[in-house]
Amino acid sequence: MATFISHSPAETEALGEEWGRAAEPGLVIALSGDLGAGKTQLVKGLARGLGIPARVHSPTFTLVNEYGGGRLTLFHLDLYRLENRQQILEAGLEEYLQPEGVAVIEWAEKLVESGRYDSTGGDSAGRLLSVHIEVTSESERRITYEHSGA
Repeated sequence: MATFISHSPAETEALGEEWGRAAEPGLVIALSGDLGAGKTQLVKGLARGLGIPARVHSPTFTLVNEYGGGRLTLFHLDLYRLENRQQILEAGLEEYLQPEGVAVIEWAEKLVESGRYDSTGGDSAGRLLSVHIEVTSESERRITYEHSGA
């Protein structure tokens, strides 16, 4: 597990941008952290690293925002309003667990179980980057992340 200490929203975006430049098709980024921790800031940087020109917004009220025009398509999911894994699957979001591009799932703790994600309960073929953002002060965030999967 790796740790990055961010001292500003710009540093959080820069980390996301780095990940976007290195991203490959099928990557799923599972984000967790409190409201205001910087999850969407990280996604903004990721989109920039993928070369996506669109402005990134949190998809809290739409569940999924799709951004094209870059090296890979970005699927940005927000599970905040959903209560459990069953509601997530009933909403038809399982297709984003093995994306053609890159999927970022905010509030992923509602979906990720035992460090694995999957729509069928078995192992998934995609790559998973589990990310937790912790607010340590008004201007500082501790971002811990770990790769798993194929």
